[in-house]
Amino acid sequence: MPRIRASTVAEHRAAQHRALLDAAREILAETGRPPTLTRVAARAGLARPSLYQYFKSPEDLLNAVVEDVFPRWSARVAAAMDAAATPAGRVLAYVRTNFELITEGEHALATVLAEVAPGDTVAEQSRTMHQQLLEPLVETLRRLGVSTVPETAEMINAIVFAGSRLIESGTDLETAWESARGLLAPFLHAADSEAGG
Repeated sequence: MPRIRASTVAEHRAAQHRALLDAAREILAETGRPPTLTRVAARAGLARPSLYQYFKSPEDLLNAVVEDVFPRWSARVAAAMDAAATPAGRVLAYVRTNFELITEGEHALATVLAEVAPGDTVAEQSRTMHQQLLEPLVETLRRLGVSTVPETAEMINAIVFAGSRLIESGTDLETAWESARGLLAPFLHAADSEAGG
C-alpha cells in the first residue's frame, strides 16, 4: 500500500489527484498531444495502476484537465478584479490578468485541449468560461454607467484577444499591457468622470 503523505486519506487522494492533473497539464503544454496514462503517472511519481483509482481512461483524464483549466482561469480573473479599488481598476485588472494567464501558457494549453480533447467537452467548457469571465466585466461596466454594456464588453474582449495573439507571437507582456492600457485609459477616464459626476 502506498505511503500516505497527508493527515487524512481524503487529503492524500486530493493531493494525488492534483499531482496527476498538473502532470497532464505539463505534458500537454510541452508536447501538444494527449499524454499517455503511463507518462502522466511517471511524471506525478505514481505507479500506473494507482492512476486508475483517479481516472478510468485517457479521455477521462483529458476531460478532468478541461474541467480544471477553465474554472481556474475564471477564478483568477475574478479575484484580480475583486482586489481592484475602483471600477476602472477592475476593467484594467480584467485585461492585465488575462494577459498574464496568456503569458503563462494557459491560453496555449486551452488551445491544445480544444484540439485533442474528445467530443464537445472543450467547446462547452470554453463557452461557460467566457460567460463567467464576462459577468464581472459586464457588472463593472454597468457600475461605470456605460450605455452600451454588451458591445463595450465585446470591444474590451477584442483587446484581450488581440493582446493574446501578440503575446503568443512573441510580444512581451509589458509591451502588450502598455498598449492595451493606453487604448483603455481615455475610455475609463471618461467613464469614471461620468460615473462620479
